[in-house]
Amino acid sequence: MTPVVLTVNAGSSSLQLHLVRDGRVLRTEHSERSPDPSAAERTVADFLAGAGDAEVAIVGHRLVHGGDAVVTPTVADDGVIEAVHRYADLAPLHVPPALALVEAARRALPSVPHVLCPDTAFHAGLPRAAATYPVPAEWRRRWGLRRYGFHGLSYEWAAGRAREMLGRPAEDLQLVLTHLGGGCSVCAVRDGRSVDTSMGLTPLEGVPMSKRSGSVDPGMLLWLLAGGRLTLDELRDGLEHASGLLGLSDGLSGDTRDLVASKEEAAALALEVFAHRVAREVAAAASNLDRLDALVFTGEIGWDQPEVRDDVCRRLAVLGVEPPARWDVDEDAVVSPPDARVPVLVVRPREELQVARDALTLLPR
Repeated sequence: MTPVVLTVNAGSSSLQLHLVRDGRVLRTEHSERSPDPSAAERTVADFLAGAGDAEVAIVGHRLVHGGDAVVTPTVADDGVIEAVHRYADLAPLHVPPALALVEAARRALPSVPHVLCPDTAFHAGLPRAAATYPVPAEWRRRWGLRRYGFHGLSYEWAAGRAREMLGRPAEDLQLVLTHLGGGCSVCAVRDGRSVDTSMGLTPLEGVPMSKRSGSVDPGMLLWLLAGGRLTLDELRDGLEHASGLLGLSDGLSGDTRDLVASKEEAAALALEVFAHRVAREVAAAASNLDRLDALVFTGEIGWDQPEVRDDVCRRLAVLGVEPPARWDVDEDAVVSPPDARVPVLVVRPREELQVARDALTLLPR
């Protein structure tokens, strides 16, 4: 019988559980709340109790950051989990809840393999110029400072769908993809491999996000820390929980759906800054390619917010990108005009299917 995969995706502000067989989702649960570590085992058990006769053969866990401990899909054991814990402070919104879910799922399903599928794997081969920070070499050696990149599971799925939709092999396709959701980033892909991306050592770098700041002037951060203006905890909380779209809109919302519907000037500013920064990162990513064969939008905003896609595309005429001719889509689609020089694609985010695919590569035969 074809194996069933349980996929566990603990995000910074959500939890998704899926049962997947043959690339199809059999059962799903999606909560728009950060997973409660104390209730994690019951959450997994309740989900499995409603799965009927579907017998789970393997569990795949999305892992945002495994540092150098997990750079490819890896079976979780006590040693691996302990090693990942050492990198938890690089992605504090993601890694602790994810590891809590791993441990809960291992208790609920102790007899099947549990595979950590890192979001960083897709970017593991970044060229040196893209991966290296211009900071003192001693810092890089001592603390392993480098750019890792994130959203790799989403990018790998979306890049594969782009190849299918355009009917071209990986070695003949150069893409810029942008994952826009609660977290946001941009990635350049050449020959099926990531060659640059906007996120770095942590998921805080790059474009503004729902509540995270993205890149800001490091001199401004030093100034805020100096002279008692902000404590380190206040700075961290502001950058991770009160910035991005939420901060730009003066606390109105970190959700683009609310901002698009709002008549407030602050909402318009938030959307304008967001589109400006995404377009700037797209253009920067494209500089790593010989040509731009397609621009791909994925993530919850990229998939379901046509106003944002339109605004970003209108800022990219210099790359030959035209505004989308189609707005509302209910399946993966090319949304640019038929004669557009650079096709614009919209791909539904399906991290659960990529996690299932990666986990199955480690299922004992």
